[in-house]
Formats: sequence, C-alpha cells, structure tokens
Amino acid sequence: MDRQLFAEKLQEAQVLKQPIAPLTSTIPDITVDDAYAIQLLQIASKQQEGKHIVGKKIGLTSKVMQQQFNVSEPDYGHILSNMVEVDGATISLNHFIQPKLEFEIAFVLKKDLYGPNITVEDVIEATDYIVPALEVIDSRIADWKIQFEDTVADNGSSAMVIIGERPTKLLDVDLPHIGMNVYRNGELFDSAAAAAVMGDPLRAVAWLANKLSKYHIGLQAGEFVLAGALTAAVTIEDGDTFVAEFAHLGAVSATFRLKGEK
Repeated sequence: MDRQLFAEKLQEAQVLKQPIAPLTSTIPDITVDDAYAIQLLQIASKQQEGKHIVGKKIGLTSKVMQQQFNVSEPDYGHILSNMVEVDGATISLNHFIQPKLEFEIAFVLKKDLYGPNITVEDVIEATDYIVPALEVIDSRIADWKIQFEDTVADNGSSAMVIIGERPTKLLDVDLPHIGMNVYRNGELFDSAAAAAVMGDPLRAVAWLANKLSKYHIGLQAGEFVLAGALTAAVTIEDGDTFVAEFAHLGAVSATFRLKGEK
C-alpha cells in the first residue's frame, strides 16, 4: 500500500474540512504498523511546515473502548504546537469537522522517558507536575465510522488541547482516587475518578513510553502527555461552555462558538 498517499489524503481532509472514507474499508488489509507509519508521515510533514511536537495523547484506555475496537491496548497520537490553547479560551468550531470533547489529566515531564521497560516508578520520577486538561477530538474519517487502524492513522483523532494553569505535584495527591465533575453550560452532566484510566493514569504513561520505543520514539522533558479520557467523549455544540473540576487539581474550561476568537 502507498502509505504516503493516505497520509496526504488525511492531511487534505483536515485542511478542506471534508472527511474521507475509512481507511479500513479502502484498504482492508491495513495493519497497525501501516497506520502508525501513516500517522508519522503526517507529523513529519507538519514539522517541515514549522510546527513542533509538544506532547502526546493516549486514547482507548478503558476496557470498554478496547472491546469496542476489538483491541487489547490503547493507541496514541502526537500533539503539535498549533494544537494547544489556554484555560478559559473561546475556540472556533470552524477549526473542526465533527468535534467531541474529552476530560483528562496531563503529565508535564521534567525528564526524558525512553522505553522499553519503563515502570510506574520511572514515570513518577520523570513527571514535573500534573494539570487538568480538555482534549478536542475530531475525525477526518466520515461520520466517525472508525476502526482501530483508522484512528491510529488519523493521529489518534486528536485536534486540540486546552491545558489547565494550576500545577500539582504527584506526591501531593492519591492519583487514582482523584474525582472529577464535568459541567456543560453550568449544569453537571458527568463525573468520574482518575482510576477510570487503566486503574491509574501512571500506568497509561508507562504504557506509552514502552509502546513508543517500538517506533524509536521517546517522551521528552518539557513535553506533556494526555493520559486518557476519564469519561466518554461528548459532542460539542455552538455556544457550549465546558468546565471540568478535579479534586485537588483545580479546574479547566473552554467555550466553543462557530465564530470563536481563535
């Protein structure tokens, strides 16, 4: 298969806001390695345009989602410098095709992590602090009709990240038991605990460092890692304001409009 061709198709879909058919239907024999190669070709192209990698995201961290995609592990994508917004931002929905929002914890690293054999203890040592985060996911695949290889090739369906401003040291919290309440337009609509992410988000970050080593990629000091969604993704509508409040970590928020400021 022509990996470069499909990398270009996905990039064009993102630019034109016109989704394409699932890669898994167009190329039924696509492998996970093909999909990650297609992802990396897009990232390399965007780096050549002047964007740089500022973080990674982990997806499909819950058993329910893995069963839905018939896989036994999460997936990941890259976060680029043009994909990050500040807490409280008003964001234009015109950036996206079919956006949804997830609520996560971000790990900001002070040391490099290169697998294999990275442990939870290694992640603790490498983490500078954690912050609450929102992740806008979007699919360049029509109608979200994705299989595992589709979302991997599509950079983990990533689109934008809103990072909270209040840093918290890992040693100050019992991470798996951190609770979260999520509000849409002032009304509580969901809640969860950090243990929803693989029992402990630290395990997700360790998994990522080890998985990346297969492709000779590491997590680097100064980058952040979105460890995975605590709840199901929610569709974003014009005018929505979302606030995710985390016990001990503070809150993060964003407003979405068809004619936003950004």
